Amino acid sequence: MDNSYLSLISTNPALATRVSSTLDKSTGKKHLTDSNPETCWTSRQGPGQYIHLTFQEPAIPKRITIIFQGGFVGTKCRIEVSESSDRPEWQTWTYIHPEDANRRQAFDLIIHRDKLPGEGIRSMKLVFEESSDFYGRITIYELRIEGVLL
Repeated sequence: MDNSYLSLISTNPALATRVSSTLDKSTGKKHLTDSNPETCWTSRQGPGQYIHLTFQEPAIPKRITIIFQGGFVGTKCRIEVSESSDRPEWQTWTYIHPEDANRRQAFDLIIHRDKLPGEGIRSMKLVFEESSDFYGRITIYELRIEGVLL
């Protein structure tokens, strides 16, 4: 792991997190970033589940690390970004393809100047287009976003 990257989640106390849905209160969105390996976020069923993060300062994400629950993995995830936090105008940045496994999976994000705003981003959305669960549910025990604050 490159130590020059900062956690864009833990270093940002004003990080706003929104999710498409939550199964119940015991699996709420706060568990995405609580650093507790015993808690998780679980979505309701249905396609297009997502996690929307809004950063207080412009940032350039470099790596995403996720621990899913096997059987409830977002196997095709579209990463969308926006320069704005107030009214995001989403553009697709890249895709990641997690394996259906109960282990930490890291994805380095390749910077293409034509795909990422040069001044960094203020909003990021992980859209789970496909799930290993027949009903489309997603369960995440850990979410880390690392990168550079501008």
